[in-house]
Amino acid sequence: MGKGIVDELKKEYEIEDEWIPFELHPEVSIEGGKVSELFPGTSVEGMFNNINKMANKYGVKFSGTDLISNTHSALIATEYAKEKGKFHEFHNNLFYSYFSEGKNIGDIELLKSIAENVGLNKDEMQEKIKDGSYEGNLSQAKNYAIQHEVRSTPTFIINDKHTIVGAQSVESFKKLLNK
Repeated sequence: MGKGIVDELKKEYEIEDEWIPFELHPEVSIEGGKVSELFPGTSVEGMFNNINKMANKYGVKFSGTDLISNTHSALIATEYAKEKGKFHEFHNNLFYSYFSEGKNIGDIELLKSIAENVGLNKDEMQEKIKDGSYEGNLSQAKNYAIQHEVRSTPTFIINDKHTIVGAQSVESFKKLLNK
């Protein structure tokens, strides 16, 4: 939904957006986990019904699947895509696979498939995941998140001064951008 908000704002404002990698739940296994186990007592169906009501405005549909992925490899793969000039294509496909199709983005084979679909070298990307090439980027991003007290996603940091947490209304952003 954060991407939908940014895309909507870009229609009216000159925005340079930079997506910072953030591991929300690094404790989740590579095989993935269940949302219902991470948040016991939460109705996954009810949660996604509410999310989809908000997401519809941006043409986004969440699958409602009871899956949470370990995103570490996906974040490294995204750093690789960024270096190769394919960030947005890779990121869009990654988001669609996870949020709309309910696929496990911790799965290396899925990441390789997405890489290939956007014109990246899937074997080179896999090697970068294995050899830790981008661990420094993730560490730097983690420090940035700590500095800005990021604890959830989406979190928007505007001009290193203002923070908006969660998928707030476009109007909330416009008020801040018009200051």
